[in-house]
Amino acid sequence: MLRVGLIGFGLAGQSFHAPIIRTTPGLELACIVERSGSAAPQMVPEARAVRTVDELLADEQIQLCVVATPHNSHFDVARRCMLAGSHVVVDKPFTVTSAEAKELMEVAAQQKRVLSVYQNRRYDGDFQTVKKIVESGVLGEVVEYEARYDRYRPEPRPNWRDKPGPGSGMLFDLGPHLIDQALTLFGPPLAVNASLLHQRGFPVVDAFDVCFEYPRLRALLRARILAYAPGPHFLIHGTKGSFSKYGMDPQEDPLRRGELPGSEHWGEDQEELWGTLSVAGSQPQKVKTEVGDYRNLYANVRDAILGKAPLAVTAEDGYRTLRAIELAQQSSQERRWVSWS
Repeated sequence: MLRVGLIGFGLAGQSFHAPIIRTTPGLELACIVERSGSAAPQMVPEARAVRTVDELLADEQIQLCVVATPHNSHFDVARRCMLAGSHVVVDKPFTVTSAEAKELMEVAAQQKRVLSVYQNRRYDGDFQTVKKIVESGVLGEVVEYEARYDRYRPEPRPNWRDKPGPGSGMLFDLGPHLIDQALTLFGPPLAVNASLLHQRGFPVVDAFDVCFEYPRLRALLRARILAYAPGPHFLIHGTKGSFSKYGMDPQEDPLRRGELPGSEHWGEDQEELWGTLSVAGSQPQKVKTEVGDYRNLYANVRDAILGKAPLAVTAEDGYRTLRAIELAQQSSQERRWVSWS
């Protein structure tokens, strides 16, 4: 049983880490750092609640620290935890610069600690379905891949995503999910082209188009904050057919409501939202969405710490995602394609 300390108990800590840690076999959520408020003792009574990182790190039995603090503190907190001897999972965005990401990689190597990034969207059922379809070859050679997040929030919110500053905006909020998924499927691109937008008129990026160029493939990653009628979440074209999928993974809403993973139909998609596979010469058919489960990420981290499995989401993956974000920023500013290398 690995004892886990959770640092930060805002939306990420409450909805996307605590319930997943608590229901992953082999993990014990033993301590929560909540700087203010009293939600932790009420929501997770079995965990000790403290106010500072120092109090958590003083407990030598904590083996894994999860950093769910505001984005611009990820680097400092993760570094402190590793230097104190803990393995670390950092929520996305991993850091706010690729230089910080690289330094964390170096600290992890020096300390011989497992360092991972909470790219939970790899374990969305729809992405697992897309990955399975692409790898099966049923679409032939994939020539066009589009993934998007469409949301409707006309007014900014009082959090880091909508406050000007390093690492703010949609590119750092939703971009890491889309970028990590594309890199997982296709690897690093040859070049990046991007348009970063301010559709609501506020000084933060609230929409983007990021394009990855490969020898015969273009991967278009998009997010909108003023999309009242969402488009397809995934749209893929290949030399033999196409696949489209509407709707989002069903795990987020129950997690936000305070439900715990593990119910009978956890992670199962509604049948009316299953994707459509259209192959040349055949009738279009619905494809049942794979069952998603964010606990698989923490189960892998557990096994990596115990030496039973290679780490699935590595610090290098986090570094590549930050590098892609920086190239997208450069491309948008200079209005040109930017080479990956």
